Amino acid sequence: MRISQLAERSGVPATTLRFYETAGLLRADRSAAGYRLYGEEAVERLAFIGAAKDLGLRLEEVSELLPVWESGACAEVKADLRPRIARHASEARARAAELAAFIGVLHRALERLDGLPDRAGPCDDECGFPPASSPVSPASPLVHDDSAGNRSERWRTAPVACSLKGDALGERTEQWRRLVGDGASRRIEDGVRLTVPADRATGIMALAAAEQRCCPFFDFRLHLDGPVLHLEVRAPDEGAELLTELFGPGG
Repeated sequence: MRISQLAERSGVPATTLRFYETAGLLRADRSAAGYRLYGEEAVERLAFIGAAKDLGLRLEEVSELLPVWESGACAEVKADLRPRIARHASEARARAAELAAFIGVLHRALERLDGLPDRAGPCDDECGFPPASSPVSPASPLVHDDSAGNRSERWRTAPVACSLKGDALGERTEQWRRLVGDGASRRIEDGVRLTVPADRATGIMALAAAEQRCCPFFDFRLHLDGPVLHLEVRAPDEGAELLTELFGPGG
């Protein structure tokens, strides 16, 4: 069949079919006049490519998977495809957490805007937003204050136990490594201080909030400093081993 016929049957535009051919995802023969010619297998191949893309696989991954699919061994396709989908599911959950945290930031910003005074004069420290280098607000679930305005030490007396087990614990470890594994780190009293790019703040806040729900003995303190974010993580002596596993050198 000609390219126009394949485009009609598959629902894939001709421009995309040409791109797939250039990328090595689709094969085409040539007629004597130089027109592209495709067999019936091209329809199934395009359906597989479309299904893989719907699952979030990149074209590079599709290219790696196609030879396995063509071999006809279902078990091999399953073995190759499952870890790819699991990885993308984990990435999607991380993005969802980042988005949820960002939505919370936006709602808090709206609440603060609604509470600002309406006046003709210029904004000052009394009515303006905190500068970008300000630490995370005490309203954040990552920083606990007692009634006297001092930072709480509840993490010191929290039970050293994590509710995550098995694969869930391994997945959480991998999430932390993606966000802070390449950051500069140094020891501090009771824990570790990590420095990473500031654009990871929303993801780190969301993940730290989730971490405290399963491991309340961790103490998280964040400080935005222009282009970087400083993350301090502390734990009591009994939790030092898990702290080291997740964040590197611990106290």
